[in-house]
Amino acid sequence: MHNKYEKLFEPVKIGSVTLKNRFVMAPMGPQGLGDSVGGFNQRGVDYYVERAKGGTGLIITGVCFVDNEAEHHSMPSTPCPTINPVHFTRTAREMTERIHAYDARVFLQLSAGFGRVAPPVDPDLKPVSASEIMNRWVDIPCRALTKEEIHRIVKRFGEGAAIAKNAGFDGIQIHAVHEGYLLDQFAISFFNNRTDEYGGSLENRLRFAREIVEEIKKTCGEDFTVTLRYSPKSFIKDWRVGALPGEVFEEKGRDLPEGIEAAQLLEQYGYDSLDVDVGCYDAWFWNHPPMYQKKGLYIPYAKAIKEAVNGPVICAGRMDNPDLALSAIEDGSCDLIGLGRPLLADPDYVNKLRFGQTELIRPCLSCHEGCLGRMVHYGWLNCAVNPSCARERITELKPVLKKKKVMIIGAGVAGCEAARVLSMRGHQPVVYEKTNRLGGNLIPGGTPDFKEDDHALANWYENTLKDLSVPVYYNTEVTPEMIRTVNPDTVIVATGSRPKVFGLGDDSKVFTAEEVFLGSRDPGSRVVVLGGGLVGCELALWMKNNGKDVSIVEAQDSLLKLNGPLCFANISMLLSLIQKKDIAVYTDSRAVRTTEQGVLIETGAGEQELSADSVVLAVGYDSENRLYNELKHEVRDLYILGDARKVSNIMYAIWDAFEVASNI
Repeated sequence: MHNKYEKLFEPVKIGSVTLKNRFVMAPMGPQGLGDSVGGFNQRGVDYYVERAKGGTGLIITGVCFVDNEAEHHSMPSTPCPTINPVHFTRTAREMTERIHAYDARVFLQLSAGFGRVAPPVDPDLKPVSASEIMNRWVDIPCRALTKEEIHRIVKRFGEGAAIAKNAGFDGIQIHAVHEGYLLDQFAISFFNNRTDEYGGSLENRLRFAREIVEEIKKTCGEDFTVTLRYSPKSFIKDWRVGALPGEVFEEKGRDLPEGIEAAQLLEQYGYDSLDVDVGCYDAWFWNHPPMYQKKGLYIPYAKAIKEAVNGPVICAGRMDNPDLALSAIEDGSCDLIGLGRPLLADPDYVNKLRFGQTELIRPCLSCHEGCLGRMVHYGWLNCAVNPSCARERITELKPVLKKKKVMIIGAGVAGCEAARVLSMRGHQPVVYEKTNRLGGNLIPGGTPDFKEDDHALANWYENTLKDLSVPVYYNTEVTPEMIRTVNPDTVIVATGSRPKVFGLGDDSKVFTAEEVFLGSRDPGSRVVVLGGGLVGCELALWMKNNGKDVSIVEAQDSLLKLNGPLCFANISMLLSLIQKKDIAVYTDSRAVRTTEQGVLIETGAGEQELSADSVVLAVGYDSENRLYNELKHEVRDLYILGDARKVSNIMYAIWDAFEVASNI
């Protein structure tokens, strides 16, 4: 059978390593996946092996440090081959041997450190950098690395790579002349004020990176493959300020012409491949693109590098659309496709694509709530839509001994996830939905073009339940009498939530965000949005993009204050877009009443009338739990899930449903 994506499954070489296909797992992790003495823990081993099992040709681990002296990393943090080489080899060898069993290859990503972008945790230890510059997050000055420290770190790279080679790794990726990490702080003149041989000219600023690859090749052999994570453009407008897509600005970091020149030098120094993205911690929404960035955003930059170097180029960055990936290969933009978050969402992405099962690939939402958000807040990598990510062993589904008939009321994400898990374990779930489609709040929430993957997730659940032969009854409102008639063994109430509303006098032009998203109400050309949480801000941005004059009124002292934990990359880009697009924002303010001209609001400076054709409420949701309350003293095996239990986000609706359905 012909598969139009066959070109993505051609073998390709990086250095001396031949890969079975063009798919690379971009470095994701391994925070939370290491143990207290520098090895991989069992979660980490299982996590990477699962992606190899799913068909990915090359696995690249996340950051593993080589040095713990110049920049201290508390344990357990991430694996480190030089802390306890015997223990690292023991744990890593299990992982590499299992990965090789699936005919995949694996590179260890070795890092020089974070430098100015590391959040300071010890007030007695100054962060380090190329020069005495300020930390990215707080006003604490960094100290410049000494030449002795640089030389020791270079030596540790050689030692770490040799240990990795012995542990079965097929190559190394160097972290990184990208994203403004420590090596990048040496490479970018904006951060590097040194006057010794590690500062000044481009060649001097790349000397650290050059010495690293030379040391590894000397230690491990010229044919041992070494790649580099590389950002040819920084998008830095100023300290801690990033530029938005399409914005005209003066680049303070690395601009593309120097990026191309640096790429050619790095290849000359011995790097076998460049893994390309763009951005910097000062413009974090480029390196960690949220849904507000377009798909395939790195392709033009990868192509510029591909045209300038001879070695293979890897391109990641929202590349989950296989048609987009194929076109990038066919037009010569890159040689390999990097998938990071998409492989967290669905570790079987590559095999499903090979089998032509694209409709069964679980989509990444680019929400960062389970991956980067949880790494920053909780020190642990996960995925919002895949509760098994980095928990593969403890979430392995167990077949049931006694099959149950389970009635699921509500086909939002919680109800759908429960049905999926129950069916896979051998139960007989039946889903009842009062509307004409499944997805719940994914449907209004996915209306903006930048939220297309919300609708993709709803479609995935529909296709998956169909593939599992789970019955779904639409346009059916369940009553207690119906439950008595059906007489199920178990009932799951996942009836979701309803938008909060309140009166403002004449409410004829007061609508809910849901009504506007669904198109059942026309907000007109001038709109005031009440509520500056995530729903209100995304609604305002979407309407502004569609030519409307929009204002946001928020009772808190800042936007997005009550949402969390949201990833900083998402927050900073959304707030920057709101500012750039001149959406008027009134904080510490509340609506008083509607008027003939619009709405009267109360601000810290007094009352003010805003002209508006409509006022749209985006002030949260109330749990729809009335049916559950009617049943809780009548049905013995009864569960409540999703927003019906507690209004939260997509991740917790899915995760809670997975937990409950795994144990029925």
